[in-house]
Amino acid sequence: MLQLRQLVPDDHARVLLKLEYENPSGSMKDRMALAMIEAAEKNGRLKPGGSVVEYTGGSTGVSLALVCRVKGYPLDIVTSDAFSLEKRKHMAAFGARITLVKSDSGGMDESLTRNMIKAAKHIQQEEGSYLTDQLRNADVLPHYHELGTEIWQQTGGQVDAFVQSVGTGGSIRGVAESLKQHNPNIQIIAVEPSESPVLSGGKQGAHKIEGIGAGFVVPLWNPELIDEVMGVSTSEAIEMTRRLAREEGVFAGTSTGSNLLVALRKARELGPGKTVVTLMVDSGMKYLSTDVYSAL
Repeated sequence: MLQLRQLVPDDHARVLLKLEYENPSGSMKDRMALAMIEAAEKNGRLKPGGSVVEYTGGSTGVSLALVCRVKGYPLDIVTSDAFSLEKRKHMAAFGARITLVKSDSGGMDESLTRNMIKAAKHIQQEEGSYLTDQLRNADVLPHYHELGTEIWQQTGGQVDAFVQSVGTGGSIRGVAESLKQHNPNIQIIAVEPSESPVLSGGKQGAHKIEGIGAGFVVPLWNPELIDEVMGVSTSEAIEMTRRLAREEGVFAGTSTGSNLLVALRKARELGPGKTVVTLMVDSGMKYLSTDVYSAL
């Protein structure tokens, strides 16, 4: 847990960044991947000698590729050219078979998400694989409860707001459920792309903040746990991600930039003496070929 110094003005609450890139594959999705596979093993959905398939923007795929390689399950990944080349190479390095679904505009939108899901279900039917189905898989929640407990313990219970961008909805839901058991007054702020503000009642659209903003209200989303939803544009996320590297020495991806931008908004609102926690979702090493860093 890192307290940010350079980006946070003196009249703001302190902002703590939990460094989830320290997980083995470099992202918080290792928690999700291990949870989905172990739960399926336990209840018999995934048997010895079985195989796995998933649709993903990348980080979940990398995490699944690592877990499946260690456990010996063949893995098919459905992903897209809308997501970074580094993620695809990382998945392939662990032995995953890659199916690429072309995007219309190089960005994420509802159509791309649904096309990827359709392709994954086709592989499931053809191969008899276990579809982890991350958008609907509630097996991840206990592991994200553990993340919430870690945040509570690492802050000594001094947390006033938690900020997280919404992809599957699993992480913000699991952490919120955990934190609110400790203190129901903790504010939970969800982040979504302003180009696709479906969680706040707007219309879906294309954006380039990888890993968030599916283009529809995801099944694991629970609005009763959320105190506020804030939007961040792709350009804002990119700029904050670059600033995080240059001013704090923290090398992250765009969903982290989104998290931090909203965390700073909330820190300004709460003021000194309060604490805002957000997540460094993954490492910037996964985004070197994207607009975030390739144009520098």
